[in-house]
Amino acid sequence: MLRELKTFIAVAQDGTFAAAGQRIGLTQSAVSAQIRGLEDYLGMALFDRTGRTAVLNAAGSRVLPMAEQIIEIFASMSKPESLSDFRGVIKIGAISTFQTGLLPKVLVKLHQNAPALETKLVPGVSFNLLTQVDAGNIDLAIVIKPGFPLAKDLHSETLSREPFVLIAPSKTAGDDCFTLIREQPFIRYDRTSFGGRMVSQFLRTHRLEPKVALEIDEIDAIVKMVESGLGVALVPLAGLWLERKADLRVISLGEFTFNRELIVVMRHANRQSPLHMLIGRCLHEVAEQPHIHGLREG
Repeated sequence: MLRELKTFIAVAQDGTFAAAGQRIGLTQSAVSAQIRGLEDYLGMALFDRTGRTAVLNAAGSRVLPMAEQIIEIFASMSKPESLSDFRGVIKIGAISTFQTGLLPKVLVKLHQNAPALETKLVPGVSFNLLTQVDAGNIDLAIVIKPGFPLAKDLHSETLSREPFVLIAPSKTAGDDCFTLIREQPFIRYDRTSFGGRMVSQFLRTHRLEPKVALEIDEIDAIVKMVESGLGVALVPLAGLWLERKADLRVISLGEFTFNRELIVVMRHANRQSPLHMLIGRCLHEVAEQPHIHGLREG
């Protein structure tokens, strides 16, 4: 019956069977069947159905807080008394630059405190990871803050802000970022990603129409293309390229600098759990340490 209660909560939050099913990974008919089974078990209707919408009726409004409490109590049953006793699997999602950059240091700290804990890493782009946290498929995720409000059930904390810079092949002359973007071939950060949308906004704001040579989502791949002489690019100061002496020029945007915000996202119901608080503490400790090496401007 826990599954049916979780589905009931999702429908109450999303307002339609279709929207709830899309978020929790069920078909509309499966959602309908689970709600019908819960209503049969309780002996009462929980929703007023009008067209495609499902609105809580008086009985549903009374049941909802109790259902949320049942789910929370059940989740707390598996929590050990001390961090060192934590067992089982924690699923952490992370964008590629964090997974190959700071996450290993975070995991070292985490397993020093909870050595019996198994960590499963889930790679992905920010939007997909947010969706998986919201659906309860992963426990938390490190993503780029989107340009839209998070779902009401999600809690986020800022880890760091990563400034964007212009990178150019080492032999490229000139220091004016606008001139270089206009005149040089441009390697574009995928405009469908959160970071890529920020680049698009920067270009629109300054009325820049670069000659796009390539569009790609991986920051370290963009850096490799610039090192090979393919063109210039706007990228955040993030990725494996900061751990080595990249053969390129890094040009500050000065007063026009913009930043992408790195956040950790989890469900509100989990943010006070000892394990989530431990992971959050490890994330903040590592994110606040200086970690950029081999970077040269000019």
